[in-house]
Amino acid sequence: MHVYLETERLILRRFTRDDVDLATALDADPAVMRYINGGRPTPRDEIRDDYLPAWIAYYAAGDRYGFWAAIEKRTGAFLGWFHLRPQEADPDDEPELGYRLIASAWGRGYATEGSRALIRKAFEDLGVRRVYATTMVVNGASRRVMEKAGLAFVRVFHQPWPDRIEGEEHGDVEYALTRDEWEAGADAAI
Repeated sequence: MHVYLETERLILRRFTRDDVDLATALDADPAVMRYINGGRPTPRDEIRDDYLPAWIAYYAAGDRYGFWAAIEKRTGAFLGWFHLRPQEADPDDEPELGYRLIASAWGRGYATEGSRALIRKAFEDLGVRRVYATTMVVNGASRRVMEKAGLAFVRVFHQPWPDRIEGEEHGDVEYALTRDEWEAGADAAI
């Protein structure tokens, strides 16, 4: 197992093709997918043929950016995933933070714990200038994770959604933390 990062309760490791059933089960939960596509499951063949190969392709460039399976240390259970990577239009030193966890892991601090560790790694080891995350305005739980992880509200914006999602008319939000803010003490909670 190639471990990318460890926290008190989590191991973030590289995905393998053997993780197809774990990723499929995660995306099969309508509650997990509610703010992604309105609750529809991602087909197994799409995860196998599109998502996993894209996530695994990051590792060819090393461990700077990518997607990692989140494993609970105590039980070895798959809890979901985290990513840290620039979007196509982003500068290389401004990665997006993201996470998707199984519903039974919600409200237990795992998303905050993993996010804080990735933010710390981004600033301390990867030399990034800014970390940001986005979610729908109506996704209060994800917004709270962003705030607890040290990110601050930046803006509301509207983007086209390929699927109708309840609450999309309210738009999306961006939260971010810059290197200067982190160095000035915004990382105190991290």
